[in-house]
Amino acid sequence: MTTEYSGGGDPRRSLELLWGVRERPKRGPKPRLTAEQIVRTAIEVADADGLDALSIRRIADELGVSPMSIYTYVPGKAELIDVMLDRAFGELTPPGQDTWRARLEHIAHENWALFHRHPWLLRITVVRPPMGPNTIGKYEYELRAVDGIGLTDLEMDSVAALITGFAESAARVSVSAAEAERRSGISDAQWWEATAPFLDTFVDEADYPVGTRVGTAAGQEYNSAVAPRRAFEFGLARILDGIEVLIDSR
Repeated sequence: MTTEYSGGGDPRRSLELLWGVRERPKRGPKPRLTAEQIVRTAIEVADADGLDALSIRRIADELGVSPMSIYTYVPGKAELIDVMLDRAFGELTPPGQDTWRARLEHIAHENWALFHRHPWLLRITVVRPPMGPNTIGKYEYELRAVDGIGLTDLEMDSVAALITGFAESAARVSVSAAEAERRSGISDAQWWEATAPFLDTFVDEADYPVGTRVGTAAGQEYNSAVAPRRAFEFGLARILDGIEVLIDSR
């Protein structure tokens, strides 16, 4: 699977698409498409078949037009990915007027859910964020969630990055676990059933007493090697505890 990067195309063309300021073609017949149609179709393709399936030709086929028709609106895949990212971020809802902790929990859960709705987002490394309205709006409400609670501006920026980065990392494990089950055709329970007899025969529990005790307890609780949602909730709570200690120290 190929990793894509945001900000890899022409910055000016990406910004024109992100903000909808590019002029329509002045000559020729009335356009059959809009940039938004193309972006929506691209997201549908990525949702259905992954980012590797995304191409200008595939989008053209889905829309029943020639690839050259797509290039009239979108210069290439790199710029398209920027807009897809920004449009996906537009699905996120800002937190309400609650405690700072509840606001950050909301942000983390919204990001977790977004990555599960659009797993292809996990294949894009955002080194240069698409500076579209949804991306900028997302950053604004993430900062507002911790504004006025005793953090410096740089700490506010770091907290926002910490919460969203953790949600992305945790979602990656969850999405990968589901993908592993889909590709292998066997469930975690079936995998354990096949693995356990070998371990019982060849692994001496006395050599790994702590791992055996903890692993058994976890396996019985999770019925799996990992419990992504549980790990996400536990990790998020501990991160918020740490932020609270920092605030209280002021």
